[in-house]
Amino acid sequence: MPPTLASLVQHSALKLTVRAGGDRLDTPVRWAHVSELADPVPYMEGGELLLITALKLDAEDPGEMRRYVRRLAKAGVVGLGFAVGVHYDDIPDGLLDAARDEDFPLLAVPRRTPFIAISKAVSEAIARDQYRAVTAGFAAQRELTRRTLADGPEGLLAVLAAQVDGWAALYDASGAVVAAAPEWAARRAARLTADVARLGRSAATASAVVGGAEDRVELHPLGTGRRPRSALAVGTASALGTAERYAVHSAIALLTLTTERSRALHAAEERIGTAVLRLLLAARPDDARAVAGDLYGALLDAPFRIAVAVAPAGSTGGAGTGGGAASVSVPGSAVGLAEAVESAAARAGEPVLLAPGPVEPDGPERLTLVLADGGAAAHACAGYAEGDGAGGTGSGGSAGSAGGAGLVVGVSPPVLVGGAPEAHQQAEQALAVARRRGRSYVEHEEVAAGSVLPLLADDAVRAFADGLLRALREHDATGRGDLVASLRAWLSRHGQWDAAAADLGVHRHTLRYRMRRVEEILGRSLDDPDVRMELWLALKIPR
Repeated sequence: MPPTLASLVQHSALKLTVRAGGDRLDTPVRWAHVSELADPVPYMEGGELLLITALKLDAEDPGEMRRYVRRLAKAGVVGLGFAVGVHYDDIPDGLLDAARDEDFPLLAVPRRTPFIAISKAVSEAIARDQYRAVTAGFAAQRELTRRTLADGPEGLLAVLAAQVDGWAALYDASGAVVAAAPEWAARRAARLTADVARLGRSAATASAVVGGAEDRVELHPLGTGRRPRSALAVGTASALGTAERYAVHSAIALLTLTTERSRALHAAEERIGTAVLRLLLAARPDDARAVAGDLYGALLDAPFRIAVAVAPAGSTGGAGTGGGAASVSVPGSAVGLAEAVESAAARAGEPVLLAPGPVEPDGPERLTLVLADGGAAAHACAGYAEGDGAGGTGSGGSAGSAGGAGLVVGVSPPVLVGGAPEAHQQAEQALAVARRRGRSYVEHEEVAAGSVLPLLADDAVRAFADGLLRALREHDATGRGDLVASLRAWLSRHGQWDAAAADLGVHRHTLRYRMRRVEEILGRSLDDPDVRMELWLALKIPR
């Protein structure tokens, strides 16, 4: 603890006595300063014990003393030491009454106690307090290091929370809580996800303070890159002291080292993941298992899905993510997806494989993911791509949605390890559909369960349909018949004359005549199934 007025009064060598403000002696003293100025306030910083002999003061003037004491109190001066027996035999009533009226601490300094003795006592007490803080900080650093080596970040957070008499939490790059101490702090820490996310999007490395006076939280970015890879939150009831500050700085250093080490390990893991993926796509599951070892747990022994994410044109890699998330070779705009997927997988305790590529020559960059079917990582992939951040599984998102940052994702049906090549092809097919439809997320099952017609609804197909049917529509525009409607009815009835004629309300011979005219105008035979198929599709394409 820093020196206080009470500790100075209790100092046996100083012989100070309290004459006013006795209930405010627990105020810390930052320094002891001597000034005989009538107005020393411009030279005060706050927290000083002011020592005077009243050489230039009319200490007996009640009005002047009231103004003097009020100025001192307003400037943050914590107390006044008055030398008795120098210019005044005792503290004058004007000053004494003013101090009592303001409840301002006023100490009587005996003649035999020089001001320098008080200054030295304050200085020595401050030095002792700083030494204790430094010693406690080094002890905290040793304990933080020991627990980090023994128990990882969870052990570090437990020690840090005890050191600051509050709570501590570690976040990943997406703003999700990785660990917290004590246990109750996890719920409090979760309410800061948005603040941590803003910190992660900032290029600055400065810390931030959030919360109120009795719930003060410091947010510290972790990592050595331009963007934080994770964050540390420290919650206390008041501002941190010197010893607590040492502990926090030590925790930041240790967590940064851990983060950077995780980044290097993850880069190696990514290379292994890429090799495993290539073996899976080459229909070599046994070799893939051998390379993977225990790295991906039971991922390759249960149904999984393959997802392919394509970054927007012109995106660049090298953004990097936090420890345990995607490494620097992930396409820049896919970093958020990688972080969301791996964060969800880590929280659920499930394995996930992420690998950049394969990349087409001069084509958009890609991120390939192998996700446990129905797992948290698969839900997070869908949620991020569609921009809801909730890990939903719907497929109605649009390209360029907020969370997906313009990514387009195609996902295969669930398969076992031997079906990986086909699953990858199906993911690519779903991706192609998503890009064609302007969607951000499409699962292959949705494509298989739907109609083929929406897949054909682009400008090239519309141009083909218009060209194929133009001559019939021009004929109908002259008022000489209704060949297009007749053709549609005949094709819908699979060439059954009576049923199609009944639908049109005409005689079947009339319908036969119209179909001969269709063949003459188009120069094609309706007996050819390919011709019938092309005409039917052309009729179904919206204009």
